[in-house]
Amino acid sequence: MVPPTGDGGSPAPIDRPILEFLQTRLQATRQVSRATVTDAGGHLALHVVFAPSYYPAAVDEAQLTIRWYTNDDFKIHYREQHATHDWECRWDRHPNPHNTRDHFHPPSTAPTPGEDASWSDDHRDVVTLVLDEIEDRVTALWSD
Repeated sequence: MVPPTGDGGSPAPIDRPILEFLQTRLQATRQVSRATVTDAGGHLALHVVFAPSYYPAAVDEAQLTIRWYTNDDFKIHYREQHATHDWECRWDRHPNPHNTRDHFHPPSTAPTPGEDASWSDDHRDVVTLVLDEIEDRVTALWSD
């Protein structure tokens, strides 16, 4: 097995064109207030901030961070910030010592190790799955 890079991700470089494609698509939705490709601390990623109106008042902010690598490894981290706690989960594909290459770190704290999983190789399918799961979470928040 190839060891992960220093950021706990993939041994491959980030696929900037995929991040820019996703940025364009997500920025065009009403649910997203901002989608920006950034290189914070040497970690190229797409940072998505969801529109506050998409969430009930109990959620201070919700964001998604996507790293997609040229070998189709990825890290997708969803986080909601509440007044007293954060609620988060993560979908991953990368070499690691704690799970299979494809795995999910479940809510509410995204613990490690996570749960073994199986994801599509197509970034569009993976992001659609993630957005569908976020939509289910938002529906549950509004129902509470």
